[in-house]
Amino acid sequence: MEYYELLRQLVSMKYNSCHSFKFVVRKRTMQYETKILTTKYQKPDAYGALSMPVYYTAAFEFESAKAMGDAFCGRSMAPSYARIANPTVTYLEERVRQLTGATSVTALNTGMAAIHYALTAVSAAGLNIVASKHLFGNSVSLIRDTLGSFGVEPRFVDFTKPEEVAAQIDDKTCALFFEIITNPQLFVADIRKLADIAHQAGVPLIADTTIVPFSTFHAVDFGVDIEVVSSTKYISGGGTGLGGLLIDYGKFDWSQSPSPALQARTKKVGRKLAFTARVKTELVTNLGALMTPQAAYMETLGLDTLDIRFRRQAETTLWLAKQCQQLPEIKRVNYTGLEDNPFYELSREQFGSLPGAVFTIDLASKEAAFAFIDKLQIIRRATNLFDRKSLAIHPASTIFGLFTDEQRAAMSVPDTTIRLSIGLEAGEDLLEDIKQSIYFSE
Repeated sequence: MEYYELLRQLVSMKYNSCHSFKFVVRKRTMQYETKILTTKYQKPDAYGALSMPVYYTAAFEFESAKAMGDAFCGRSMAPSYARIANPTVTYLEERVRQLTGATSVTALNTGMAAIHYALTAVSAAGLNIVASKHLFGNSVSLIRDTLGSFGVEPRFVDFTKPEEVAAQIDDKTCALFFEIITNPQLFVADIRKLADIAHQAGVPLIADTTIVPFSTFHAVDFGVDIEVVSSTKYISGGGTGLGGLLIDYGKFDWSQSPSPALQARTKKVGRKLAFTARVKTELVTNLGALMTPQAAYMETLGLDTLDIRFRRQAETTLWLAKQCQQLPEIKRVNYTGLEDNPFYELSREQFGSLPGAVFTIDLASKEAAFAFIDKLQIIRRATNLFDRKSLAIHPASTIFGLFTDEQRAAMSVPDTTIRLSIGLEAGEDLLEDIKQSIYFSE
């Protein structure tokens, strides 16, 4: 059986312990908190382990030469080699797929790998990507420099202005790419409007949703076709390892894509599965960035408490942001959950009352910002997001440190801004740490 035919069958397949993937109808009667703990293993564990074992192996033994050939040629879903599939990684993918209702999930080594795979899958020389000009620094350089060097044209625009986005689309546009809440600017785009613009033009909408987890924000409900997530963040939860997720909701008609590779796969596997087919059969195999089994195991554990941790962290973030508004030394507090934020109404409509666990503050100068960070005692000086520990960073000199002053200004990254990722510490203690850092930095 050819791989593409097998892939088509898997979409409608119910659970079968002989296969590594299961595609089932999402259980709408089961609550998220229960569903996250009830995904079955691909095969029953010999010892009945309650946690999915870590399969530390590069290769897998087969019962026969035919079984080996079937695995390597895609005629079965048995793992052939750990660069291509690993049972621990597959289990994480399946848990996320069950939780999101996606067609497929691919777990990769980093969030940047997920973005790379997503954009590489849809692009080709001579095509263009219309992307937000307010992106994480490495996302900008990936699109502008890396993909640009292969003949993909970057078109950066303000995604909070849908009319400007629409004006950049033509028949060579292969994707719209943006962050649902930008990092660190915390700008919010109207996702439904972007989806309407994209789909009217026959273009997929690809969103980096890292800042609000899928336990709270259901991207597909807003018209997102492909979702990328840095699972290093909320899912890992403790900064225990790197990871990225590439989520395909199987909604987009890839026969509309200007990509020759996706056109070819559309003929083989159908209009809805061409993207997944290219990712699973080409990019995973050829680029070699599949998530490691240890990272997959740690992130599987993180999924168990994802929703509980996020709600606690986001509640503390909202409270802390409100308290910081009362401190005259802080010139600006930026969090879309604050009622005076210009994106408050749109943010609440899309993400509810808890739009993430990160906010920014602006002090009087870069020197004041550095002094503040240096005096912190509880909040850690680190670059991750959504760790259990609260973290602080100066974006202009770190994440965007290799950009020019003019480029940072165009991306709305001033040198007075401090980004705070809020963890699980008591809010009162974090507030006292902020206060003492401000007073001692004077």
